[in-house]
Amino acid sequence: MNTPRPRATLARFWPLLLLAALVAGAWASGATRLLSFEALGQHRAALDGWVAARPVVAAGAYVLAYVGVVALSLPGGVVMTLAGGLLFGPWVGTALTVVGATVGACLLFLAARSALAPLVAGRAAGLVDRIRPGLERDGFFYLLTLRLIPVVPFWLANLAPALVGMPFGAYAAATFLGIIPGTAVFSGIGAGLGDILAAGGRPELGIIFSPPILLPLLGLAALSLIGAWWRKRNSNA
Repeated sequence: MNTPRPRATLARFWPLLLLAALVAGAWASGATRLLSFEALGQHRAALDGWVAARPVVAAGAYVLAYVGVVALSLPGGVVMTLAGGLLFGPWVGTALTVVGATVGACLLFLAARSALAPLVAGRAAGLVDRIRPGLERDGFFYLLTLRLIPVVPFWLANLAPALVGMPFGAYAAATFLGIIPGTAVFSGIGAGLGDILAAGGRPELGIIFSPPILLPLLGLAALSLIGAWWRKRNSNA
């Protein structure tokens, strides 16, 4: 009977070990405390000065930070998105956030497809099973719908496709396209956040569920479902 070689076992589980170490480091260092409205308001002047002095470096640092937040499934993604709009404006903030979130989600996808699969499958089996049929039947369009209307947690939408064997290319494309509308909404809110933070307040995030914003998102989600229906219709023809 063949036994797994130690090196082979380590090579399989190194993504899990690295991810655990990074998550532990983020919490131990207090970095997660920076992902709050209070911290954003406290450091806003310094961040504005840094962006004005070194815009390219600041933009790169923001993208890398967003990659880390998503890949490690840390809380604070909404705060990061609002900060992107506040610091870089709604359009550049949206672009930077979409790049960072997509890269982070893809890294988590790749990790989940290897060493993380048994762990995640056991702990989130019930949630994964609820969306498994749709992902297996219409992977791209179904995930696109989930991204357009965040009816499931973002971390689950990142992990579940890997656990059901969704192709990486379709996952990356659906993630990139699907998060653009919601990101644009929050970046736009963030762009007008200055006065609210100066007064020590918090933004009204429930605005995303108001009809002027929610209805267009529902319309885009409906279009993605029509795409899934059209593909199924042609395959049965």
